[in-house]
Amino acid sequence: MTERPKTLVRRTPWPQSSSRAVGTPLQPSVVYASESPDALDAQYEGRTQGYSYAREGHPNADVLATKIDGMEGATGGFITGSGMAAVTAALLGCLKAGDHVVGGDQLYGRSMRLMTDDLPRFGIATTLADPTDAAAIERALRPETRMILIEVVSNPTLRVADLDGIARLARDRGILLAIDNTFTTPRGVRPFDHGADIVIHSVTKMLAGHADVTLGYVAARDPEVRKAMLGCAVTLGLTPSPFDCWLAERGLYSFELRYDRAEQNARALADHLAGLPRVKRVLYPMRHDHPDHNRAMSLLNGRGGHMVTFEIEGGRAQGNALVQAAKNIAFAPTLGDIGTTLSHPATSSHRALSPEYRARLGLGEGVFRISVGVEPIEILCAEFADAIRAAADVAAR
Repeated sequence: MTERPKTLVRRTPWPQSSSRAVGTPLQPSVVYASESPDALDAQYEGRTQGYSYAREGHPNADVLATKIDGMEGATGGFITGSGMAAVTAALLGCLKAGDHVVGGDQLYGRSMRLMTDDLPRFGIATTLADPTDAAAIERALRPETRMILIEVVSNPTLRVADLDGIARLARDRGILLAIDNTFTTPRGVRPFDHGADIVIHSVTKMLAGHADVTLGYVAARDPEVRKAMLGCAVTLGLTPSPFDCWLAERGLYSFELRYDRAEQNARALADHLAGLPRVKRVLYPMRHDHPDHNRAMSLLNGRGGHMVTFEIEGGRAQGNALVQAAKNIAFAPTLGDIGTTLSHPATSSHRALSPEYRARLGLGEGVFRISVGVEPIEILCAEFADAIRAAADVAAR
């Protein structure tokens, strides 16, 4: 009998084992083989659980989503390729031409651009309003309003939204309330506990925590809303990388430790900065001089988070000098790394806004945002003192 020729092209079956891996396996496969057309039908009709094509879901994404679900008190959240992909899935999945959405007037810069430049091209009207004032949100509503999108703590001015007031308003009017919880994380607040309908995260930031992942997460209270958002994400190809999901899951195991240490540092650093000469203002929710301090103490249960914003005297020249003197602090338009990073909203997150609009938000050339990391606080205080002194030296010339 002639033996058929062998080929290396055929896939080798995965080894069977009576024990299991402790670490989550990485599964980069794009496609999954089914036993028969009937078996594939059963999958798509929900009678059996399985995977078919990675754009529609894969194991590493589901493992990560389940962990974040547990943190947020959610069910059925899913992972997207970025935080903005999660925002897009929520907006385009739930809205149609003729609808109206109200957004917070201090959203993340790209979220604001999506609201003001992109949604109107699809026939979706938008209005921006102050999320610290539920009455301002109410005045922005129209009969065709279908969603309100806000952040619990704004980027980068760290204003605290009237979450409970806006949630009551949304519930009474039958409007979806979507909350971007990236800054606060579930460690600070769980929006579903306050009446949110949709919760969004840029997993890229504090949840993954090591500046090596680009991912998003979105979950809905109503399964039908979840279905609409997931369908949009799959169709638009807002697909997460299995490797990024695997890295982010690993990052989550240290999340609570990282968050608590960074928050402790942020509180101390904010007080230190407030005592330095040439610092015009410091924004941190737990400081008594923060405009929303009382609300932060109640809503965030006394947790200020790891973000600090401050403003120095002077303009671009002083800003350049500060960044150049802070040689060991990464000047980068991101947040949530395990080490401290520094960003300049006027040239990064909010550069697309007009100078006039930035001025209205209080985002002048001297404003910087710190994503505080887990370094020894003594090092951080000394480095920022030196950097601010260098900026002051430029002003004195």
